[in-house]
Amino acid sequence: MDYLISEGYPSAAQKFASEANIHPTSGVNSIQERIEVREAIHSGDIQNAIERINELNPLLLERDQSLHFALLRCQLVEMIRKCPLHSDDPKPAINFAEKELAPRAPTNPQFLHELECTMTLLIYEHHKLPSDLATMLEPAFRKDLAQRVNEALLKEQGERTKAKLFDLVRLRAWSEQKAREAKKDLPEQLSLGLERMQSGRGKEPMHSNGEGEAMVA
Repeated sequence: MDYLISEGYPSAAQKFASEANIHPTSGVNSIQERIEVREAIHSGDIQNAIERINELNPLLLERDQSLHFALLRCQLVEMIRKCPLHSDDPKPAINFAEKELAPRAPTNPQFLHELECTMTLLIYEHHKLPSDLATMLEPAFRKDLAQRVNEALLKEQGERTKAKLFDLVRLRAWSEQKAREAKKDLPEQLSLGLERMQSGRGKEPMHSNGEGEAMVA
């Protein structure tokens, strides 16, 4: 159940709760709102994401200055993305950085470093960026931020930020590694034992908007 809540599958979570005859937690009701925040970040609409976060929890970004700075920094990255070198006017991005990020930067050395790195994007043509700067323009940059926001919202709601399923998978991997280090007689590959559970049933994909079904056996 916690996996479905934390990863954002409202239909599957409601179905699981109904079939298991358990009362859904408050996290189920907020799944759709968190999905909308996540999708806004994934699409680069950071202002919309910030507004939705404030609607869900008006105090979250005030309490978590690091997360707030990360969102504003990502918003700056998106503004710079739209004004490549020798093209559009970079003044909106510079003005945004001066107004929103520069006052916060002196409060934390990491903030200052991240702001300096982000402003460096204005110097290079985007296809010539050094690898350490190019990562800010890759989808993974938005994805990591969206995951961080999701975990912060779950924590504020009193929900687990990581599903127990992930802990079990990590424990299994660690146990297998230790067994192999001890030269135990193990097959080259160990099955998770899900094949028989999936045999005879169609594989239904789980979509990021939560409309798909998850396997909740």
